[in-house]
Amino acid sequence: MRLLRELSADYLWRDVLQTGLIQTPEPIKRLLLQLAHQGGSEVSVNELATQLGMARPTVKRYLDLLEQTFVIFRLLSFSTNPRKEIVKGRKVFFWDTGIRNALLNTFATEALRPDIGLLWENWTIAEIAKRNTLLGAPAELFFWCSRTRSEVDLVVKQGDRLRAFEIKWSGHRTRSRAFRDAYGVNIETIEPENPFVADLLEA
Repeated sequence: MRLLRELSADYLWRDVLQTGLIQTPEPIKRLLLQLAHQGGSEVSVNELATQLGMARPTVKRYLDLLEQTFVIFRLLSFSTNPRKEIVKGRKVFFWDTGIRNALLNTFATEALRPDIGLLWENWTIAEIAKRNTLLGAPAELFFWCSRTRSEVDLVVKQGDRLRAFEIKWSGHRTRSRAFRDAYGVNIETIEPENPFVADLLEA
């Protein structure tokens, strides 16, 4: 745990803060902690600015910097029907869940930790995003949310093909009929028992 904290601190503050674009570390540290707590939820720049007492352009600049330095990445919302679907949504995930754990100072591995579902979702989507990058980004990755709050954790668009995934650690499956009705695509489930879907991405 101590080593992970030290490695995380060195990675974050050396690679991010010493770019010369950040004058003082405290605001971006508070932003990172807030993102770690929100864990894959939809992120609003305006809400973050209000919560942190920071200017909106500053929050946006910090988010861009964290993405450019591969600390976080953002999923856009998938939509072809602006009247019924969230169009401009953004979710933030950490490329490395160890960084998120270090920020929260939480290293428990048991299945009962309160945020295990969020951690599993972040890890799964990050691994898929890494593989997509290594393959030369053949797919576009999104999440989906209707205006009535039906949700799909991950939508993979590869050419004309769509696949949709619910990412569950455990518990009741709540597959979105709304997405299936709108796009004719069944929702697949990724669980610890089947952490990888072999044909999820095609080179």
